[in-house]
Amino acid sequence: MPLFTALRRRALPLLLACLLAAPASALQAAPRPDSPRCTPVVRAVQQAAPAVVNITSTSVIEGGPQRLSPLEQFFGPGVMPFGGMPRQPRRQKRVSLGSGVIVDSARGYVLTNAHVISGGGEVMVHLLDGRQFPARVTGADPDFDIAVLEIEGPHNLPAVRMADSADLVPGETVIAIGNPFGFNHTVTTGVVSALGRSLRSERGLLTDLIQTDAAINPGNSGGPLLDLEGRLIGINTAVHARGEGIGFAIPVNKARRVMDSLVDHGRISPLWLGLHAENLDQRMAQALGLREARGVLVALVYPDTPAEKAGLEAGDVIVSINGTQLNDRNDYINLLRNQLPDETLRLSVQRGDGPHDIAVRPAPFDDATARKIMEERWGFAVREDGGRLYVSRVAPDGPADFLRKGDIIAGISGQPLGSMAELLQAFRHLRMAGQVLLQVERRGRLYYARLLP
Repeated sequence: MPLFTALRRRALPLLLACLLAAPASALQAAPRPDSPRCTPVVRAVQQAAPAVVNITSTSVIEGGPQRLSPLEQFFGPGVMPFGGMPRQPRRQKRVSLGSGVIVDSARGYVLTNAHVISGGGEVMVHLLDGRQFPARVTGADPDFDIAVLEIEGPHNLPAVRMADSADLVPGETVIAIGNPFGFNHTVTTGVVSALGRSLRSERGLLTDLIQTDAAINPGNSGGPLLDLEGRLIGINTAVHARGEGIGFAIPVNKARRVMDSLVDHGRISPLWLGLHAENLDQRMAQALGLREARGVLVALVYPDTPAEKAGLEAGDVIVSINGTQLNDRNDYINLLRNQLPDETLRLSVQRGDGPHDIAVRPAPFDDATARKIMEERWGFAVREDGGRLYVSRVAPDGPADFLRKGDIIAGISGQPLGSMAELLQAFRHLRMAGQVLLQVERRGRLYYARLLP
């Protein structure tokens, strides 16, 4: 190994250790206010940094790979001859790291991403001044990737001011503060690259995002995006997997409305337009005069719904919503899941006589409506009893005619079910799916069956 490489490998851990061990005051010595070094960025960071927190979420995982003892290798795993005690399942701790920002000093509320705390377990909030406090999850919504934590401790902590994200313009300077790779309170700067972006990920479809070139790395999730006045304009949520310098943040106006709904009601009201849609194939697209098989074909419009009132008709093709191109009905469902009540959607629709722009305001997809549509579409009804869902009625010759009265619906598409609320939520997500996999329990035995609505 070359001498320089060897020295560098030895020196880097020492350098990191010195930086991490240095007191915060040494690393954050502030220039004089009249110094040219005291730029607007420096002033904004000094103002907002005390409200930025490092979040650790610790959960215990049962199981995991284990080495077998010589006796187990001979007698078999878990076998302890001669009266020995069997080994207990291996338990591992998993710690996830993320960032957050205190937005309410009096109540100790912290805004962060839902995926930062999705593993459950113990949540700790670490402040810039070295203090740390446990926190409880007040509410979280993975569709919006927003979570609200409440610090269990003093509620006289520093908080960031919120701006109006509707005021943002491309090109203005922004600042991101977070904990990338565990390096606490890292500051990066950039500009607003674009507004109103949409991003598809394994977590779904996020819309109305702020795009920025301020460096955002793992651990920045949930941290603040700030303007030059040190005000919160967004919650950093994602970095583009294939591009450097392309990050995204949830606008603070949207994050604030989600937070208010989670605090007041514990959830975000699901929405719908009141239609059933199908995917397009190439033949259908050509017949409708479309160059690509993209978008969704309106197959049915329910009466007295936003879709009917807005003038949507069976046979229409919804090409985009709020400028976001729809590839298929999964995009349509996921986009609606990321909308807030009382917001008007702009639909680009292709109809026989040409393109149309239609404005429509979604309605709450309440439990009663969802249950009625589910029983019609899926052809069965259930009753909840003791945390189990018993089939109470099956439509003759319907898509679920393989079910019997008294069967238990134990799961759907890989998700276990234990309540009517969980079933209805699953229906909202899967109501346009071409097939649904049911896990059914009958006379104590489980089996799987495909439901083809």
